[in-house]
This record gives sequence, C-alpha cells and structure tokens, in this order.
Amino acid sequence: MTRLITSREFARDLKSAKQAATNGPVLITTRGKPEFALLTYHDFEELSRDRQPVRSLWQAMSELPSTDDIKFEPRRLNLRLQTPDLDDEEGEH
Repeated sequence: MTRLITSREFARDLKSAKQAATNGPVLITTRGKPEFALLTYHDFEELSRDRQPVRSLWQAMSELPSTDDIKFEPRRLNLRLQTPDLDDEEGEH
C-alpha cells in the first residue's frame, strides 16, 4: 500500500518514513502533490531490472532494416521567392 507523507513530515521523522517504505512506496508530497518516492533498495532493484537498456537514436536507427531496395524520387519543388516591397505607401496614414 502506498503511503503519503508531506515533505515537512519526512524532514521531521525520517525514521518513520524509512520504516513505512518497508511496506511499499512512500510518496513525499509538496503542497499536496507527490514530488518524490521513497522505496527500499530491493524494490528499486526490482523496478530497475525490468527496464530495457537505454539506446541512443543512432543505435535504434542502425537496427532498422535496410531501405536500399526502396525507390524514392520525390518531385522537385519549384518555389518562386519574392522580395517583399517595403516601400508600399498605401498602408501609411
């Protein structure tokens, strides 16, 4: 069961918070909102063990299948750029 304690209670009575964490996570709140979680090292190891290792974007992209056999030739986009006329006197009052 998760127990909630305020950050003030946590600072005042660390021993009780640690004892409560042996029965499950303790959420430490600030202004009524959970901000930290206190849990036993055993519980932390259990949570950490189940996680996938973090990969970089480069590693993830390098594991994608090859796209050499896909033909991709996008149409050329013909943009006509124009310089705005900043000397337009119509808008002046």
